[in-house]
Amino acid sequence: MQRMATDDARAGEHQLSIVDSDGCSGPLSGPLNKRARFNLPEAAPARDDQMYVEITLDVREDSMGVHSVKAARDGECEDPEVTLLKKKKTLEKKASFGSTAIKSASSRIRQVSHELRRLASMTKKPSPGLMDRSRSAAAHALLGLKFISKTDGSAGWPAIEKKFDELAVDGALHRALFGQCIGMKESKEFAGELFDGLARKRNIIGNSITKSELREFWDQISDPSFDSRLQTFFDMVDKNADGRINEEEVKEIILVSASANKLSKIQEQAEEYARLIMEELDPNNLGYVEIYNLETLLLQAPNQTARGGTGNSRNLSHMLSQKLKPTLEPNPMKRYYQRGRYFMEDNWKRAWVLALWLFICFALFTWKFIQYRRRAVYHIMGYCVCTAKGAAETLKFNMALILLPVCRNTITWLRNKTKLSFIVPFDDNLNFHKVIAAGIAVGVAVHGIVHLTCDFPRLLHASDQEYIPMKPYFGETRPDNFWWFVKGTEGWTGIIMVILMFIAFTLAMPWFRRGRLNLPGPFRRLTGFNAFWYSHHLFVIVYVLLFVHGFFLYLTHKWYKKTTWMYLSVPVILYGSERLIRALRSSVRPVRILKVAVYSGNVLALHVSKPHGFKYRSGQYIFVNCAAVSPFEWHPFSITSAPQDDYLSVHIRTLGDWTRQLRAVFSEVCQPPTGGKSGLLRADYDHRANSPCPNFPRVLIDGPYGAPAQDYEKYEVVLLVGLGIGATPFISILKDIVNNMKLLDSEHTNTSTTNHRGSRSFKTRRAYFYWVTREQGSFDWFKGVMNEVAEADKKGAIELHNYCTSVYEEGDARSALIAMLQSLNHAKHGVDIVSGTRVKSHFARPDWRHVYKRIALAHRDQRIGVFYCGAAGLTKELHQLALDFSRKTSTKFDFHKENF
Repeated sequence: MQRMATDDARAGEHQLSIVDSDGCSGPLSGPLNKRARFNLPEAAPARDDQMYVEITLDVREDSMGVHSVKAARDGECEDPEVTLLKKKKTLEKKASFGSTAIKSASSRIRQVSHELRRLASMTKKPSPGLMDRSRSAAAHALLGLKFISKTDGSAGWPAIEKKFDELAVDGALHRALFGQCIGMKESKEFAGELFDGLARKRNIIGNSITKSELREFWDQISDPSFDSRLQTFFDMVDKNADGRINEEEVKEIILVSASANKLSKIQEQAEEYARLIMEELDPNNLGYVEIYNLETLLLQAPNQTARGGTGNSRNLSHMLSQKLKPTLEPNPMKRYYQRGRYFMEDNWKRAWVLALWLFICFALFTWKFIQYRRRAVYHIMGYCVCTAKGAAETLKFNMALILLPVCRNTITWLRNKTKLSFIVPFDDNLNFHKVIAAGIAVGVAVHGIVHLTCDFPRLLHASDQEYIPMKPYFGETRPDNFWWFVKGTEGWTGIIMVILMFIAFTLAMPWFRRGRLNLPGPFRRLTGFNAFWYSHHLFVIVYVLLFVHGFFLYLTHKWYKKTTWMYLSVPVILYGSERLIRALRSSVRPVRILKVAVYSGNVLALHVSKPHGFKYRSGQYIFVNCAAVSPFEWHPFSITSAPQDDYLSVHIRTLGDWTRQLRAVFSEVCQPPTGGKSGLLRADYDHRANSPCPNFPRVLIDGPYGAPAQDYEKYEVVLLVGLGIGATPFISILKDIVNNMKLLDSEHTNTSTTNHRGSRSFKTRRAYFYWVTREQGSFDWFKGVMNEVAEADKKGAIELHNYCTSVYEEGDARSALIAMLQSLNHAKHGVDIVSGTRVKSHFARPDWRHVYKRIALAHRDQRIGVFYCGAAGLTKELHQLALDFSRKTSTKFDFHKENF
């Protein structure tokens, strides 16, 4: 038996010895790996033959806790699982550079020795009863058996009682309503099994309980003690109440747990997983397990921590949390100044662009206003005509400018080939497009309303003498009504333009474009992306009419003073050239479909041949056209293949009418997969094997185009967050990082440089990838990529975190068995039961503040690139956290987002 004595084993003081677990006759379970013996001093009164206290410690990287204390005779080594003692204190000490493992262990032992002496002096004969373990080394297991969100049963009972009064019939609550009553409305099946287990324990027959019986149920499931929760869970599984659990009962509870967490694949493999649990807990093949076997499984340490860790103590993390708590500046001037400074730091690119745009609009309005203020028409129409013409001038400028943010080839070239991205927010091109559209709406409203309500009426009511200067512009005879203005070229072109703009603007609103409005049958076609896409092309007519409207002017006859064509010519030619390039490029560079796979979650994966000379960066996107669905529509999708791959791939989720039709078209040529291939439906074409080519629809692609995610290369450390199908750009990035890491290693070995863009320009060395999805089937989309990255990342440069939000959070009893299965299967087979990959999945949603905190602690004085792709709902939280941590810590987070 190996022993290690402390340095302060002086006369009259206690001695502490550490005993390796392998020196005991019985194995230790769970995380416990050291056993300590404390020798009582001779001065202390002896109790019977007790001379030693055996203390089992839970030793971790930065902490040491008391697991159990018991009396022991010299030379004895008993099983420490008989009793557990409440952990009294966690002692942390930040590891210093150059310290050895022995010094660290000695330091921890010295720190805890005083507490151990006090505990030993208080120790009495061990009681056969179980002790309070709510804060012992089994605390993590306790968190995994929480049946309700609040553990204070007495505080929660009034709400449960109120629910009982609402749901009970004739003073009795039916089993079907039990889940709704205790807050498990969405897990009725699991709540039913819990009801049955509690009823069996009390010999309650029937499917209804009274209020007093419900109170007993509630007291038990809200009991915070570990033993009570363990017993409740065991009773729920033990269907025949014989104190033993057989394989069939385990299978049934697996089915219930999987159903509650919407894990259909686990339901399909319930029999296999039940056998796995029995093999682990019943090594002697008795055919059953008892409660202490289940306890052993629960006491195993959780293994959900991320690979790598930060190496920082909890104290430092706590200090950082305190520092991040918002404090209100008492001085209002300083408070406003601080807010303004923070705002400018975060938005200075947007601010100067908007300021320049507003200045140009104001300058044009003022110039035209002053110009007409000095003309004769002012004496009849007054400031009305000045205002209308000023608004018209800004309108011409904005109608020209609005085309530039959607010239994607030009923007991609500028962000890739120039340094303008340092001062111009190219990622906000569509937002700027919308801002300009708002400016156009204001210009149209001011121009039209002032004409109709102010200057035209003043002209109609002018006297013959006042009208004389207007004859060169409006004719010898003064107009006598509004119809004169409407029937003229200037009038009808203006009215049609306003109508078409109103239609396009309305159908571009999120309520229509995303189909959020539930309109009656005939009007449903007005919602969705198709309505938005086609209505936006009405602007072709608008621009033609605008040229005409700008040529036939009442008050300007000289051609060089008609400036509309001057504003519009260059932007219209540029935009028209881009559309022409798209048509020519897609037809000149045809692609061949190599593979099609239809996955659960309504996702279609397309693999096509890479056109000759097609170069792109990870994070960029392409436009896809399928004539079988619509010969005119082009839709953007992120590229999921890496630049080094010899093919192009996109993953398309069915979110609208076009994608729904595309999935249907390709599903017709697909068949159920064979040979272990992925997907619900699949079709492959291997030209090298001379296999028959399926009758695939013709697909055209155009691109690539720049996107925010492509800037990940600028950062040494990146945080990639994908929500659902928003993981697509990051799949390409992960593959690209792995490929470049391999190339860097080969360069160090062979000093060769063969990368397509030179690996020495590749800056990224660390990546954190968080993929949050609602459905278990979503993990099939990129299962191969996840396994490939996990296999190839030998240096641990990439942290992969999969989150399945359909599974209840760790700590909920409904996911307790899933967590046990996950740990067992991953330890035995290296495969996660939720994702089906080597990457172990997490449950529920991530704690984003903790994610930022961990990265900030691991990468001090560094700049982190944060890239998010997904629904807009999470954007605000991630952006705000990036701002908070950038302001309060030495780590700076640059936030980039891409919403769909």
